[in-house]
Amino acid sequence: MFPNSSNLGRPPFPPKHQQHSTFFNKLPLNIPPALLSHQQIIDAQFNFQNAAALLSGNLATLPAVTPQPLTYGNVSPVHTSTAPTSFRGRKRLSEQNVPYDVKRQRFHSPHRETTVVNQTVPLPEERRYSFPGSIPSQLFHAHYLPDLTGCVPPLRDASFSDPIETTLPVAKDKLSQQVLELFQACQQQTCDLNRKELCRTELQREIQRIFPQSRLFLVGSSLNGFGTRSSDGDLCLVVKEEPVNQKTEARHILSLVQKLFSTKLSSYIERPQLIRAKVPIVKFRDKVSCVEFDLNVNNVVGIRNTFLLRTYAYIENRVRPLVLVVKKWASFHDINDASRGTLSSYSLVLMVLHYLQTLPEPILPSLQKNYPLHLVHQAPCTIPPYLSKNGSSLGDLLIGFFKYYATEFDWSHQMISVREAKAIPRPDGIEWRNKFICVEEPFDGTNTARAVHEKQKFDIIKDEFMKSWQILRDKKDLNCVLPLRTTIQKR
Repeated sequence: MFPNSSNLGRPPFPPKHQQHSTFFNKLPLNIPPALLSHQQIIDAQFNFQNAAALLSGNLATLPAVTPQPLTYGNVSPVHTSTAPTSFRGRKRLSEQNVPYDVKRQRFHSPHRETTVVNQTVPLPEERRYSFPGSIPSQLFHAHYLPDLTGCVPPLRDASFSDPIETTLPVAKDKLSQQVLELFQACQQQTCDLNRKELCRTELQREIQRIFPQSRLFLVGSSLNGFGTRSSDGDLCLVVKEEPVNQKTEARHILSLVQKLFSTKLSSYIERPQLIRAKVPIVKFRDKVSCVEFDLNVNNVVGIRNTFLLRTYAYIENRVRPLVLVVKKWASFHDINDASRGTLSSYSLVLMVLHYLQTLPEPILPSLQKNYPLHLVHQAPCTIPPYLSKNGSSLGDLLIGFFKYYATEFDWSHQMISVREAKAIPRPDGIEWRNKFICVEEPFDGTNTARAVHEKQKFDIIKDEFMKSWQILRDKKDLNCVLPLRTTIQKR
């Protein structure tokens, strides 16, 4: 199911310089994020053997990119140079020193839900898919996929998933009903994802003028099943199969991307900023979709954990509502911002999954232990729903989540591990020493909660868990810890 999964769950992790070295041997990057239209599929007359051969290729086999003038939204065509610029050496271009406002602002579209675009945008029957290994339904429905009723939604359909692809849990008590109400109002809609996908498609076309063999992937909450209507878009630019030095190469590549955004694409890209973090990113806002994006280079762990989290999201129907309400709760209480020393959304998701794995009667298994498959595109065909004997309601699970981290989890000595499906002793490495919260990244073994490096912030986080547990235990009313009407209005 997952790249390199034959090694998953087998510590120790490889040295840092080797962590991603074999990833592209198995990730089917030769299938373009913007795939074939229906007519192109008919013309090519692909069969299953052809498609399977595509999945086993490599990045070097990609066809040359033919530059075309770009018209995005209602703006004039953007003309850029057709001469590709090769990346040579380490010399960096001058970078725009734009101060980074660490608290993201949310932008809401003044336009209707449907964005009107020109003919360069795929029609509904020509939907393009941004995920590695994703296959247009017209191609594989007739040749490959068995009946997936009741299974994890196919990753190939991740960009345009059916809103009724899974059955929501039954809510018989007030608190559970409130959790479901919040989830249904705030979960990412198809139209939200379409806007992100449109931007990704057009940006890939422009970036490929500079890096012809590159791919731009939409990753993170937009595709892992845990996105909300206000979720930002995360993009991963893959420029080559080999690892990229994040301090030098990645920054140089991103400086070229930033320059492209701030000059030739300035008519619809706003405020492109190069952020020199451990994994550097270019932050920008798309004026057409009114979505904010973070773009990184070759951060392939983000691609892998998107697949992993999506599978967890859909194998049990209580997972997504519970994760969404926890993310909204953390945001409301100002403990969901890694740039301000609190928890990232990714860490929060892992914390929820870990809690569901460690119940006396688990609601989730360890996928990495139970399904050691190495072909990513096989996941939806081979992972059935997890049948848990735990019949706890969403309300009870939410109260139990807060109680677990308020009173049961040993922050000083334990590490949260979704890979192992249990709390394990903290390692003694520098990554974990003197850290207040330890959440293991399931693939590369780093600490996803390393941003919590101040005791004051850690104490605030613990205090919020304790107060929310006590209030919900006594009141059984979500409004007491998260005002529903205001949260739904913001979405």
